[in-house]
Amino acid sequence: MATTDAATGTHSPDGDAATVAEIRASGPLRGRLMFFGPAIVAAIAYVDPGNFATNFSAGAQFGYLLLWVIVGANLLAMLIQSLSAKLGLATGRNLPEMCRDRFPRPVSRGMWVQAEIVAIATDLAEVIGGAIALNLLFGIPLFTGGVITGIVAFALLALQSRGFRPFERAIAGLFAVILLGFLSTVVRIDIVGADVVAGLVPRFDGTDSVLLATGIIGATVMPHVVYLHSALTQTRIRADTAADRRFLLRRQQTDVAVGMGLAGLVNAAMLVIAATLFFGSDVPDTDTLDGVYDGLARVLDQPAAFAFAIALLASGFASSGVGTYAGQIVMQGFIRRQIPLLLRRALTLAPALVVLGIGVDPTRALVLSQVVLSFGIPFALVPLILLTRRRDIMAELVNHRLTTAVAGLAAVVIIGLNGFLVWQTVTGS
Repeated sequence: MATTDAATGTHSPDGDAATVAEIRASGPLRGRLMFFGPAIVAAIAYVDPGNFATNFSAGAQFGYLLLWVIVGANLLAMLIQSLSAKLGLATGRNLPEMCRDRFPRPVSRGMWVQAEIVAIATDLAEVIGGAIALNLLFGIPLFTGGVITGIVAFALLALQSRGFRPFERAIAGLFAVILLGFLSTVVRIDIVGADVVAGLVPRFDGTDSVLLATGIIGATVMPHVVYLHSALTQTRIRADTAADRRFLLRRQQTDVAVGMGLAGLVNAAMLVIAATLFFGSDVPDTDTLDGVYDGLARVLDQPAAFAFAIALLASGFASSGVGTYAGQIVMQGFIRRQIPLLLRRALTLAPALVVLGIGVDPTRALVLSQVVLSFGIPFALVPLILLTRRRDIMAELVNHRLTTAVAGLAAVVIIGLNGFLVWQTVTGS
């Protein structure tokens, strides 16, 4: 007998879900491992190809100066993703479903339209990243690489037919490739500890550093994984009592801390590598992914460049699969409709293939996709905070007033910075 996932309509074999009693009885270590997964899936969005370009550019231009920005952005990610996971845990429903139920129909329909546009922009960035990696590694044309990335992402999603854990394990494996790819380079370079510590002190060095910091923070919260994280926790484990829900909340918080913490480690490693190898050098084009690859081969060696490209490829594959999964959640949640996964994959893949096919500069397309994503952030963050502050919705898991205040302030900062980033991009000033 099989069960059906309420969020996606996919089937899961018996035994895929667990009860609180089973977790408690499985022992401390195995019990924690049973709950790990959702935050690792969400964390892929924080190490997507757009982050590669931004972090390497920050390190190459300003050394360790903006390391504190990456740390701060990671803390914001922990807070926002924790709220999303908690919403699914407390209500048994995901954020799009809650928006559909709690907001007027025209509002929820409008939110769905913008969320679909965000899904297309997300796929654009991820597919381009995978295509660039395949081109760097094997010389495959960008268009063909985009098609291959789309096919791999669809294969990852097909794992859902076997339950959520195979999909999560595959994503976790790709995340491990990204992590190991950068750590293998970090351990080979001479890092000055004093410079790293100095980089944790908040400061800027001119307007350009402010703009780059704005880009780092503004691109921190990806709206599609705010929607997705709530779906990954909504029916994962049954909690029948208030004590069960509090127990799961603690485990969920650990999951978020580990997942977002590893994502922060990857982002910091990118900046540290660029700061150590490129800052103050004459290596050209370190603000593009191709330039970073060539720079690593030139300054360090070919294995370092290879590790970068492999990590980029894993990022493109994983983030594209996660983005399409999020698209399914968005459509089902906001309008109670589903389309075949292959059709959704084709619809979101098409714009990326058009961009690659007509020869648009891939790095420029990545930047513009991040601008489109910026517009979707308020539609995810604001409803999330409004819902998680309500006791009639969250019961005993309702936010503390301080949590709501901090989350509200974080939302204002993120939305403001994204607005500033969009203005800068559009006006070119």
